[in-house]
Amino acid sequence: MKSWENDPAYRAVERAFVDGDPLEQVGGPLDVRAVMAGIPTEAKDGFLIEKVPWDLFPEGVRVRESMERLGSGDAVAVDSALDVLGGLCANDMRAAVAPAAPFLLRIAADSQACHRADALAVVSAAARWGHHGVCTRADMLRFRYSGDEWGFEVTGYPGNWSVQAARDAIAADADLLRPLLDDPESEIRIATAYVLAAASGRERDISNALHASLIAEHEPTVRGGLVLAIAQLARAHEVADAEEWTRACWSDLTRPSEVRFSAALGWMCLTDTPIPDDLHAMLNSPATEEAACLMARLPWMRAVENSDGDGLYRCLRKMLHPDEPDPEDLWDPWS
Repeated sequence: MKSWENDPAYRAVERAFVDGDPLEQVGGPLDVRAVMAGIPTEAKDGFLIEKVPWDLFPEGVRVRESMERLGSGDAVAVDSALDVLGGLCANDMRAAVAPAAPFLLRIAADSQACHRADALAVVSAAARWGHHGVCTRADMLRFRYSGDEWGFEVTGYPGNWSVQAARDAIAADADLLRPLLDDPESEIRIATAYVLAAASGRERDISNALHASLIAEHEPTVRGGLVLAIAQLARAHEVADAEEWTRACWSDLTRPSEVRFSAALGWMCLTDTPIPDDLHAMLNSPATEEAACLMARLPWMRAVENSDGDGLYRCLRKMLHPDEPDPEDLWDPWS
C-alpha cells in the first residue's frame, strides 16, 4: 500500500479539508453524502461496485478490493473483507466504508448469504463514532457529530459526513431491513435493531416496526435490544412520547427484567430528571444480575464493557454515581 504522503486520495483530502475550507466541498465529488445519494438503485441491487468512486477517499482501494471479495460468495474471503471494513471503522476511517453500506445491507437481507450479522455490524460501526466505552446518561445513546457538529477522522476527512452517509443509507433501505426483525436467527434480529436505531430518517415507520417486534418477540435478549433501539432512535429524533413510554416500561412490575432494565437505561438517557427512589431500588435489586446476563450479548452493552459481561454494571455505575471514578479507569498499567 502506498504511503500517506504519496497516495492521491490522502493528498486530495488534505488539500480540501486540512488546508482548505470543508464547506467548499459540500455536494462535490469529495462529499461522501453526495456520492452515496448518487449511487443508482440498480447498482445497489446488482452489486455493481464499479459504479462507486471508491478511489476518491482514503483507503478506497482497500475497500474496493474488499467489496470484490464480498461479491465472491466465498465464506473465507467474505470474512476477511468484513474484517478490513470493520478495522477501518475502528480506526476512524469511515469515508470509503460508508458507500459500502447499501451493499452490506443487501448481503444481510439475503438469507443464503454468509456472515450476515457481521455485515450488519460493519454498517452499525460506520454509522456510530466514538461510542465505545461511553455510558453516561448524556452520551450513551447520543450520536456524536450529527447535525451541525463537526469532527474529523485521522485522515482529515469530516467524520460527521461519513457517519451521516451511513445513517442515510440505513434510512433509505429501512424497508429492506424491517423484515429482518423477524429473522429466524436471534443474532440477526439484534443486529438489525442496532442498525435501524441509527437511521437518519423514517423514524416513525422504524419505531412502529420496533414496537411491533417487541410485542411479538419471545427471546429475552432480543427484547432488551428492541427497547434500547426504540430509545436510541427516539433520542436521535426527539420523539415526544419516548420518555413517558420508557418510564412506563421500567415501572411496570409485570414486564420481564431485561425489558425493564433496558427501558431504565433508555429513560435515564432521554431525560436529566433526578433518578427516583423506586428506580434506584429496582437497579440495585437481585434482578440486576439476571438482566446483566441476558443483556450481555447486546451491542450496546459490548460497546461499553471493560470486561466480559460487565456492560450493564458499568452503565449503572456511571449513571447512578456519576461523580465516582470508575474502578477500571483508575487502573494504571505502568504503575
